[in-house]
Amino acid sequence: MRWLGNLEAEIMDCLWKWGRPATVREVVDDINTRRPAAYTTVMTVASILHTKGWLIRQKQGQAWLYTPVRSREAYSAALMEDALGASEDRPAALAYFVERMSDEEVAALREALQVVERDVSRVVERDAGRDVERDVERDVEQ
Repeated sequence: MRWLGNLEAEIMDCLWKWGRPATVREVVDDINTRRPAAYTTVMTVASILHTKGWLIRQKQGQAWLYTPVRSREAYSAALMEDALGASEDRPAALAYFVERMSDEEVAALREALQVVERDVSRVVERDAGRDVERDVERDVEQ
């Protein structure tokens, strides 16, 4: 995963912030409140983001409505995964990262780990239940 370019990031930020499909005109109007941006430039970059798989689009009249494929959080997680992948010692990189987190961030990390552990336990239990069901079905057939 590569970092988004400046205009790509601005377009994605608008769409993530709004949480709804939007036209290029809406994005251009929003960007123009901060700095000048040409409609054709934003349209080209939105089309490129669509080609790269970052956006889906649906025709509405003459315009396209663009919607992000991934959430901002999924994008951030992928960037963190890439950054971790650059280290030859992932545990050391993780420790270095966690040492610099605030207490609130550490608490959020602990909560996220608990959620993941619960979800993994549910999947394992569910999969184990399917194995038992399959074994029972095989016994009945024999």
